Amino acid sequence: MKIKITLQFIVFLFVQIIFAQTGNVKELRGKIVADSVAVDRITIENVTTDKTVFSDVNGFFVITAKEGDILVFTAVNLEGIRMKIDKLDMQRELITVKMLPKSIILKEVIVNESSITAESLGIIPYGQKKYTPAERKLYTATSGNGIDGLLNAISGRKAMLKKEIIVEKKEQLLAKIEIVFEDKYYIENLKIPTDYIKDFQHYCIDDSGFANALRSKNKTLMMFLIVRLAENYNKIISSENE
Repeated sequence: MKIKITLQFIVFLFVQIIFAQTGNVKELRGKIVADSVAVDRITIENVTTDKTVFSDVNGFFVITAKEGDILVFTAVNLEGIRMKIDKLDMQRELITVKMLPKSIILKEVIVNESSITAESLGIIPYGQKKYTPAERKLYTATSGNGIDGLLNAISGRKAMLKKEIIVEKKEQLLAKIEIVFEDKYYIENLKIPTDYIKDFQHYCIDDSGFANALRSKNKTLMMFLIVRLAENYNKIISSENE
C-alpha cells in the first residue's frame, strides 16, 4: 500500500513538471502586413524550437511559441525581420507583423544607338514581318508552336521559382547568423569593420561548410570556421582599399 502511494506521488510530480514546462507554450496567431506586396507563403521560423510555418494568401499564420522565443520572418520580396516573443505577445489574440518591401537597385544600363537589329544579327531574315508582343502571343497560341510555347513558359516559371527558393534559403541563413553572433563579436573578436558586417555575413553563408554548420546549429564548428573566414575576408577588403 505504501509503495502504491509513493508511485502515485511520483507520477503526480512528473505530470506537474511536464505541465510546468509546457504550460506557457501556446499557438500564436498573427497577421503579416506589407504595403502593395503579396504576403502569402512568407516563411515564419521559430529558431528556438526549429519549427517553421508559412503565411496564407491573406498573411495570416499560426505558430507554437512561448515567451522568449525568437521568430524570424523571411521572403524573397520583403526585408527579413526577427521578433522576440514577450509577455504582451503571449496575451494578444492576434499579433500584427509589419514587413517592408525590398529595395531593388538597378544598375545603370547605357544603350548605344546603332544599327544593331535582329535582322543585322541574322536572327530573322530581312523583310520578315515583325510581331508586337500581343500578336506574337496570338500567333503562338493559334499555330503549331502553341504547346512548345506553353512548355517554354512552364520551364521559365520553374527556373524563376528555383531562383526564388535559393534566395529564400539565403535569407533564412542570414536571419540565423544575425542571431548567433552579435555585432560586438564581429568588431572586437574578428576585427570586421562595422560597415562591412552585413557583407561579411553574406560571405560566410556562401561558404558551404559554414552554411551547413549554421543549419545544424553547430556553434562550436561555426566559431572555428568563422575565424578563418574573417582572416580571408579582412585580406580581401585590405587589398581592395590599397
